[in-house]
Amino acid sequence: GSKFGGGGMSSAPNAERDRKERLRQLALESVDLAKDPYLMRNHLGSYECKLCLTLHTNEANYLAHTQGKKHQAGLAKRAAMEKKRAREEGTAGTGGGGPMPMTKAGVGASSTTKRQQRVRIGRPGYEITKSRDPRTNQRCLTFYVDYPEVDDPNATQPRHRFMSAYEQRVESPPDRRYQYLLVACEPYETVGFKIPNEPIDRAEGRFVTNWSREDRRFTLTLYFMEPSGDDETKEG
Repeated sequence: GSKFGGGGMSSAPNAERDRKERLRQLALESVDLAKDPYLMRNHLGSYECKLCLTLHTNEANYLAHTQGKKHQAGLAKRAAMEKKRAREEGTAGTGGGGPMPMTKAGVGASSTTKRQQRVRIGRPGYEITKSRDPRTNQRCLTFYVDYPEVDDPNATQPRHRFMSAYEQRVESPPDRRYQYLLVACEPYETVGFKIPNEPIDRAEGRFVTNWSREDRRFTLTLYFMEPSGDDETKEG
């Protein structure tokens, strides 16, 4: 070993820590987090990576994550998927669709072609609140999705559906503990929320949707049938 203050060689852990700190400082100087489509600040004040479905305590921690192998591999995989989807749909250069596109039964080819030609304007803003029914102790999730750029809110109705882990193509292998709530509204990309795969209460007043044409905000509230300790809900 080297003497104290002698400037000896740093250990491997220290070198790795210094490397990550340099990458973090570089990212802080060059990355505009406001334009990062995968960064989300949740209702608890923590930061989430919507690409990797990871949780981070602060912006610096998230930036360090974006320089890691998992995030970079996710970016490469997402780019390859979008390129493949654009090639299959013949819409290269128009922005493609969301991560888990939702289709509507009975739509003819001419209508589909017309919809694909519209340029999508990115993902909508959203907010999620979690609560419990004080009487039944059922967990409640409310999703607020904003569509401020919708041209005619009277002629447009956001659509939603549930997707099993085995239908989606974003995460592999599929995790049967979760299902996905998809919400779609032209010209925005489809947004998907990862929620526990538990029975949903369909009784009156326990599953409610609302489209506010004035605010251009879609709201969906649902209750799970059975209370559970797993409160994890993520966006995909």
